[in-house]
Amino acid sequence: MKSYPIEIGGVKRELPVVQVGDGVAVALLNLLGDTELTEAVAEEMAKRLPQQVEVLVTPEVKAVPLAHALSRRTGLPYIVARKTAKPYMIHPVTREVLSITTGKPQLLVLDGADIAKIKGKKVAIVDDVVSTGSTLKGLRELIESVGGEVAAVMAVFTEGTPRDDVIALGHLPLFSPEEA
Repeated sequence: MKSYPIEIGGVKRELPVVQVGDGVAVALLNLLGDTELTEAVAEEMAKRLPQQVEVLVTPEVKAVPLAHALSRRTGLPYIVARKTAKPYMIHPVTREVLSITTGKPQLLVLDGADIAKIKGKKVAIVDDVVSTGSTLKGLRELIESVGGEVAAVMAVFTEGTPRDDVIALGHLPLFSPEEA
C-alpha cells in the first residue's frame, strides 16, 4: 500500500493512500486514537487561532479529538455537529452535505441546546481535512442559520485544490486510484 509522509510539530506519520471513489484516492488522515499526533496538531493550531474566536464547532467524528485538545489549550468551548439527530436533542437544526470520504449525503445536526453557545458568537470551524468544501459549506450554513458568525476555518490539511479560505497546517494532494 502506498503512503504519504507528513510531519507536524516534530511528529511524523505515513498516511495510507486509499481509494475513496471513482477516479480518486486520498492520503487518509485519522486522528482517532492517535493522541501524539492530535496533541501536536492542536499545539500548532492554537498558535494560528484568530484572537476574536469565541467558540469552536467541529463535525462528528474524526475531528472531535482535535477540537477537544484545541479547547483544552485555548479555554474555548467546543460543539460537535452530529451526523444524526438523537432522541435527546432539543429542536435540532440540520443541513445535508455530500462527503468526499463516503461519497454519500450526510446530515449535520446541531442540538438546539447548543444554539445559545453559538448565537452572536465568533466561531472557528475545526476539521481534520477540507477537500471539496461541502462539509465546510454545510457547517457554515448551519452556524449562520442559528446566529453565529464564522470567523475562521481551521483544518489540519486542505486537499485537492489549494484553498485560501482555510487556516491549514499543510496541503495533501489527490491521487489516482492506481496510486493507492
